[in-house]
Amino acid sequence: MKSIYNLVFSLLLVFSAASYADNGPTNDSFSDYKHFAVLSEVAYHNKSKIKQTAEKLGWLVSHYRIIPDIEVLYYILSNHEKRSQVLVVRGTANAENALIDAAHKLIPNSALGIKLHEGFALAAGEIYAVAKTQLVKDYKTIITGHSLGGAVAVILAMHMDKDDYAVDAVYTYGQPKVTNITGALTYKQLNLIRVVTPKDLVPLVPPFDALDVNNLDIYWHLGREVILLPGNKYSETSGIESMLRASNILSEKIDERNVVHHSMSHYIVLIEKKLGDAEKVVHKNNLNLFKLFSQ
Repeated sequence: MKSIYNLVFSLLLVFSAASYADNGPTNDSFSDYKHFAVLSEVAYHNKSKIKQTAEKLGWLVSHYRIIPDIEVLYYILSNHEKRSQVLVVRGTANAENALIDAAHKLIPNSALGIKLHEGFALAAGEIYAVAKTQLVKDYKTIITGHSLGGAVAVILAMHMDKDDYAVDAVYTYGQPKVTNITGALTYKQLNLIRVVTPKDLVPLVPPFDALDVNNLDIYWHLGREVILLPGNKYSETSGIESMLRASNILSEKIDERNVVHHSMSHYIVLIEKKLGDAEKVVHKNNLNLFKLFSQ
């Protein structure tokens, strides 16, 4: 059985390396990262500010709602001329949202056929029940959000992909994990870009234990991870390389930098430094992957 696990993870590692090798960010990509980062950040403000910011960026607010009980806010932007729409989900902003974050048990989701984070799946299900009546099915659709909002955005993309909406891309910022390895592989076709900062702990939650590398039912990220480094530099990871970042960060002392690195204002500042002049550097993990697979 152990040899089967090792084979599965070896194949997963190959898949992770190959999937994004020729599809990395370009300088133009960082303009998109900023565009949707601004829309994710303004979700923490009032409706008037959201409307004003959206209009400056060429969008109209076509739907705005706060889901009762769980107090999750989302809004939909439309550009009918371009036949495009954006679904934005606000991150953690109150005690009700914190309870969603805390409900981190992986449970089966019958609609999607995979296991999902209990709290994020609940929020996504309630949003989708209403939002799908407001979305235009054949419009090019972008889904975005920060923190909790990013996690819910990924699950919304899964629902929309299953229902044949034209999901063009998902941009998340500081997004925690939402599913396990099976779920990540089931929805690997999603064009998910997870933008993170080096000291942000939230994308590592729930934490990954390297000794669990043979356990197929652990939390696992999907999509391409773009790491915003200081200045104009950035790195890119996916699959197990992305998961093993936790071993680098969690071995360090936690301080106020971790909070700063999770803020949307910090994300936007780092993205702006790469506009028109982004330089990709190789990301290095401290752990030896081959030793992990042979344990």
